[in-house]
Amino acid sequence: MIEALGVAALLGSGVTAGVLFAVALSVVPALSAMPAGTYIYAHKLLGRNWDPTMPVIVLGSTLVNGVLAVLADGSARLLFGAAAVLLLGVSGVSHLCNVPINRRVKSITDESAIPSDWEDPRPLWRSYHHLRTVLAVLALLVTSAGVTTL
Repeated sequence: MIEALGVAALLGSGVTAGVLFAVALSVVPALSAMPAGTYIYAHKLLGRNWDPTMPVIVLGSTLVNGVLAVLADGSARLLFGAAAVLLLGVSGVSHLCNVPINRRVKSITDESAIPSDWEDPRPLWRSYHHLRTVLAVLALLVTSAGVTTL
C-alpha cells in the first residue's frame, strides 16, 4: 500500500510541478506580451478549467504526502512531510495571492472598456506564479527522494 501511495504522491506532485512550469514557460510570457484588453479576455478563457482542477490536484498531493509522512519510517517520513509543507505553500500562494488577482481580472466585464484606475496585475501575478512554481518543483524533488527511500 505504501508503494501505491508513493506512486500517487509522485504523480500528483509531478502534475502540479509540470503544469505550473509549463504555464511559467509559455503562457505567462504570451499573456505578458498581449495588449491589456486581449490579456483580460485570454485570462478569462485560460482560467476556466484550471480553477476547479488544480486545487484538487495540489491538495490531493498534499494529503497523500502527509499520509506518507505518517506511515513511512526514517528519512522518508521527513521527506514526505517536507513535500506536504511545500505543497501547502503552493496552495497558500495560489489561494492568497494569485486567485485574488484572477478574480479582479475576471471582474472586468468589457475588455474594451478597462477602468482608468486599473493597474496591470501581470508583473505581480507572474512573481507569485514563479514562487509557487519553485515550491512545486521542490516538492516534486523532495517527494521523489522520499519515494526512493521507501
